Amino acid sequence: MRKLSLLFLLALPVALTAAPGNPAVIERTPGLVAFWTFGEEEGQPRRSTGTRHPHPLLEVEGPIPRVAGGPFSGYAAELDGKRYFRIPYAETRDLNISGPEAQVSIFAVVRIVNLKQSRTIAGMWSEGKGRDDDTGTRQYALLMNMPTYGGPNKLVPHVSSEGGVTRRADGSPFPWCCDYAVTAGEVPTEVWCTLGFTYDGKFLRAFINGALDALKLDPVAHRRTDRYFTREGPNGGDRGMNPYYHGRGIFAYDAAKHAVSKPGGGSDFTVGARYAVGRMLGEATIGRFGGLAVFNRALTEAEMRRLHEAANLAALRN
Repeated sequence: MRKLSLLFLLALPVALTAAPGNPAVIERTPGLVAFWTFGEEEGQPRRSTGTRHPHPLLEVEGPIPRVAGGPFSGYAAELDGKRYFRIPYAETRDLNISGPEAQVSIFAVVRIVNLKQSRTIAGMWSEGKGRDDDTGTRQYALLMNMPTYGGPNKLVPHVSSEGGVTRRADGSPFPWCCDYAVTAGEVPTEVWCTLGFTYDGKFLRAFINGALDALKLDPVAHRRTDRYFTREGPNGGDRGMNPYYHGRGIFAYDAAKHAVSKPGGGSDFTVGARYAVGRMLGEATIGRFGGLAVFNRALTEAEMRRLHEAANLAALRN
C-alpha cells in the first residue's frame, strides 16, 4: 500500500502539469455550443466536450498530429497548412448560427507559426471563387491578415449578412466581403496566445489575449474611404474598426431560395482553412490549436478575459 501511494504521489505532479488550463471555466460559460480541447490522437475525430452535441471535427487531407503541450487536455493539434478539420454543413446543428438577430462568439488558444498570407482559425465561411463572385455562403469566422481593407497581420473577425460580397445601402456591391473588425496590434506568432471575437447583432469586437484591442477608423490609412465605411454606420457616421459596426444579422442559407444563386450549398464549419478563391488550402493555417470554443451569444469583455485566464498561457511551453 505504501509503495502504491508513493507511485501515485510521484505521478501526481505530471498529471497536474499536463493540462495547466481550467476547461471548466469554458464549460460553465453560458451559451456554449462547442468546445474542443484536441486531446484525441491523430486519425480520430476531435469531439466537443461539455456541450449538447459532440460536433466531431473530421480530418481532411490526412491525419493531423497530436502533440503534447495544450492548455485544456495537455495536447494540441498541429496543422501544417495542408490539412484541416471540417464538419459538413448538414451536420453543423447548433453551430449553424444565422438570422437577423443572431449573436456569436469564438475563443481560441493557438500558436500561429506565420502570417505570410491570410489565415483561418474557424467558422462557417465559404467565399466562392474570388473577386466579384457572389456565390459565397459566408456566415461568421475568426480570420487573420486581411490587408485589403486595413488588416495586414491583424486579427480580423468577419460576419456576413449576404453570404456573398458586401453591399452598400443602395445595393451596389463591393468586389469582396469587407465586413470585419481589425485589431490595433498584430496577431502574435511563434508564441501561445488567445484570440477571440464577439458579435452582438450590431458590433463586432476582436480580442487578443483576453483584451479588446480597440482601434479607431482612419479612412485613408485603413483603405476604408468608401461611404459604406464612413457614412453608413450608426446615425450616419462611420462603422469604426474595433469595435466595427455591422448590424444586419448573419446570412442564413436556404436550399430552395439559393439553389441558383449559391449552387455550392451552405458552408461547412471548418477549422484551420476555408474555401476561398476556389480552393480550400490557399489560406490554410500553420500552427497549433490547443482549444477552440463557439458560443451562440456575445460574451462580455469580462467573460473573454476569464476565458483567457483559464488557458494559463504562462504554463505552456513555446
